[in-house]
Amino acid sequence: MTKKSALLVVDIQIDFCPGGALSVSRGDEVVPVLNRYIERFRKEGLPVFATRDWHPEKTSHFEAFGGIWPVHCVQGSKGAQFHPALMLPDDVIIISKGMDPTRDDYSALHGADANGTPLPEVLRKLGIHRIFIGGLTTDYCVKESSLEGLRQGFAVTVLTDAVRGVDLKPGDSERALAEINAAGAETTTFETLRFD
Repeated sequence: MTKKSALLVVDIQIDFCPGGALSVSRGDEVVPVLNRYIERFRKEGLPVFATRDWHPEKTSHFEAFGGIWPVHCVQGSKGAQFHPALMLPDDVIIISKGMDPTRDDYSALHGADANGTPLPEVLRKLGIHRIFIGGLTTDYCVKESSLEGLRQGFAVTVLTDAVRGVDLKPGDSERALAEINAAGAETTTFETLRFD
């Protein structure tokens, strides 16, 4: 393997799964699929990142303060926890985003690790060339993470069998994938997964 890859598991949090504060229809269906990807990346010796919305109680992201979303994934809340069936490895690198109360920060690349190091810097330090992205949601955080990854100079592959969308407007997820592809990202599924 001449170029190093990483897996980016986006926002598999209780609030985004059925029964959560901002529930994505069938959002929990991606968990077993992502677990297979996690196992595969670990077997290849490749790093796994898990992003989380980590909002303050008051943020312009929420309806009560001018945003479009109900309160969700507040720092330290049960809803902000990762889905209990998500099998994150012990050495997973957790990336927190959405902490600035004045910004939406949909993109994982606007997040930072536990030391406050921005995700793009962490990826570059590890020599990462390509990021494989799966999680929630296709039309917001997966889309924006993919587009920002491309802008930052990374190759991006979206795991289409491991994403689900909000679809505030019908077809949003399909349009998001089309936009991601048009920008230069690739797509794959577990059966066709290949590394550079």
